[in-house]
Amino acid sequence: MIIRAAERSDITAVAEWNAAMAWETEHKRLDPDLLRRGVAAVFDEPRRGFYLVAERDGQPVGCLLVTYEWSDWRNGDFWWIQSVYVAPDARRGGVFRTMYGDVASRAKQAGAVGLRLYVETENSRAQRTYRELGMEECRYLMYEQML
Repeated sequence: MIIRAAERSDITAVAEWNAAMAWETEHKRLDPDLLRRGVAAVFDEPRRGFYLVAERDGQPVGCLLVTYEWSDWRNGDFWWIQSVYVAPDARRGGVFRTMYGDVASRAKQAGAVGLRLYVETENSRAQRTYRELGMEECRYLMYEQML
């Protein structure tokens, strides 16, 4: 398996995987045009983050997005892992673990202060995977207000 930086030619696949992930995890239907523009916007403005794509035998099998959050308390960036998707036939095959290891390595090289992600409260399998990778549950709840 190789992990590579996503390219503009991956935008359609990444958008499709994001739509599938939203449906699988939250039963949300995303607007495909808005989603595609949102994925493309990451390539247009690198300050927003970057996508990684996992390939096995030359075929893409998963992706994730990394975004940044400045921490004034730590004088450094947290890297947020978001929009994780692994193709159904590649699940439970180490795809996410390999992508996570790649992100951790890149983050260390870049001087990031830590990695963060959020997970659905009901997704116990993902939570177990994150704990096995050395992540700890935070003491914070997440709130939002859509504008």
